[in-house]
Amino acid sequence: MKRILFILLVFLPSLAFPQPAKEKGLNSINKQKAKAYIEFLASDVLEGREAGKLGGRIAGEYIISVLREIGIVPFDDDNNGCTQPFTAYAKERQTKSRYSIDPAIITEYKKDKAHRKLDLRNILGYIEGKNRNEIVIIGAHYDHLGVDESLADDKIYNGADDNASGVSAVLQIAKAFVESGQQPERTVIFAFWDGEELGCLGSEYFTSNFPDLQMVKGYLNFDMIGRNNDESKPEQVVYFYAKEKPVFKEWLTKDIRSYGLKLKPDYKTLDKSTGGSDNISFTRKGIPVIWYHTDGHPDYHQPSDHADEINWDKLVDITKAAYLNFWNMANLPNY
Repeated sequence: MKRILFILLVFLPSLAFPQPAKEKGLNSINKQKAKAYIEFLASDVLEGREAGKLGGRIAGEYIISVLREIGIVPFDDDNNGCTQPFTAYAKERQTKSRYSIDPAIITEYKKDKAHRKLDLRNILGYIEGKNRNEIVIIGAHYDHLGVDESLADDKIYNGADDNASGVSAVLQIAKAFVESGQQPERTVIFAFWDGEELGCLGSEYFTSNFPDLQMVKGYLNFDMIGRNNDESKPEQVVYFYAKEKPVFKEWLTKDIRSYGLKLKPDYKTLDKSTGGSDNISFTRKGIPVIWYHTDGHPDYHQPSDHADEINWDKLVDITKAAYLNFWNMANLPNY
């Protein structure tokens, strides 16, 4: 009799009160997955994930394999699968010109017999929403600075924080949406941009060529979310949000309180002139943006940006907070 009573006490509450879909997804986000993603992407084997180089290509293939394992559908499975290929051009390197995807600028570059060319690719997966006429996007760039053979000691720019940290968050949130078991109201796209370190090329290419951009109702960006700008403030995070959407600030403030997230946000508004990352490609098109960032640190764009310096607890809580933001973007009727 005691055994039967024990079973009833343990299992009946979970049967009577099943875990809500949003919380099921939230509970799938953890430190172990973050470490698995970041430690691979920031390993020496990938040689700094430079755009257009072998290490960058391997990083892209890894992301594709994780998306397939999670169960995320390739965005263009009939043609390029998860990839959105594009080409960037620059003048011969002694001119110090920047790479560009702008057709007019490329035409000018090609007039010179000697010019540079990079074959790049964004990685895109999605979950179809009940309303296919509305889209929200979450993204992070996966390229970094590669290798400098002239450096005296460590020659590889591993980019653990910049931006393997952001990539890990997008992958965990993709997994969380699948784990929730609920189809979102809007279609959600999980994006991994190439060529950000060359001038936000991947996100610029996407926003310049995506045929249904008018359907995009919001974009959430990650760029460097794993470190401390001030070691005495380990819970600090900069939360940029579209100034025309004060509800974005309300969401985070409420969720920190409701879910006990150990974050102390520095709230800052975004407009079309606020650059710094792939957010600029979307704000220029009038799309409301949220951008998580933890400020600069001494290892920014240095070979010392290694995985063992990551603040894993903060990274996980930022990922959870962003998941909750993105859940709202994907599901709330109006915002």
